[in-house]
Amino acid sequence: MTVVSDLRFFTSADGDLAYRDTGAGDPVVLLHSGFTDHRVFDAQIPVLAREYRVIAPDVRGHGASANASRPFRWADDLAALLRHLDAGPAVLVGVSMGGAIAIDTVLEYPELVRAVVACGASTSEFEYTNPWVREVQAEQAAALGAGDVEGWLTAFLRFVPGEHRSLDDVDPDVLRRVREMALGTLSKHSPDEENHHVPLTDTWPRVPKIDVPVLTVNGALDAPELVAEAERLARTVRSGRSATIDGVAHYPNMEKPDAFEETVTGFLRTL
Repeated sequence: MTVVSDLRFFTSADGDLAYRDTGAGDPVVLLHSGFTDHRVFDAQIPVLAREYRVIAPDVRGHGASANASRPFRWADDLAALLRHLDAGPAVLVGVSMGGAIAIDTVLEYPELVRAVVACGASTSEFEYTNPWVREVQAEQAAALGAGDVEGWLTAFLRFVPGEHRSLDDVDPDVLRRVREMALGTLSKHSPDEENHHVPLTDTWPRVPKIDVPVLTVNGALDAPELVAEAERLARTVRSGRSATIDGVAHYPNMEKPDAFEETVTGFLRTL
């Protein structure tokens, strides 16, 4: 069954933030990866909405949400939305950047968070050291500097298969969807635009104080240091566990939605 859900808007202190809100029950918030939008979770929204109230925002500067015109923090935006919707404490399920946002939010607003699922993510201070990832990031930066949108998209899409596969190993529809979302977000910005995001610092000293259940989910083919940091996160919180989805890299929820949904719903039913 397909659950129809219209895009809605929350008037924040700095522009309108878009989100979907569907289903009924305990709230589950789906937080997308960087340069994409809530459509990353197109497969998960109708499945989870059978049992839960599913809220899927577009992070500021992404999708249909406003760009920042002043300094902001991810956790503050999400906390404001959850309070506006009277939706806390909620389970936060985030992929990549979304996972980092979930951890930021439980550190800053623990009263609004019931549990966390962080997929392909650790704390928001994580930085890649992997040579392959750094090479792709350099390609992106060079393309952006040259105003080469296609070059940037080509480099960005390499993260879908990861280092040990090629684009030919990925369902073309997944690549099309990621490309479409990334192009939409990229088109909202200019190369010389100021980055107003204020990062959270000193996250790791606070991680042991996280006292809600945390599940980290990793694609087995994702960058090894990211997987290691995610598993460290699961070991460091008071109640953590980790899971691995074989055969995929950074987007398990898009490439193997059934396995991802089984992992997440299994965790949700333990809460």
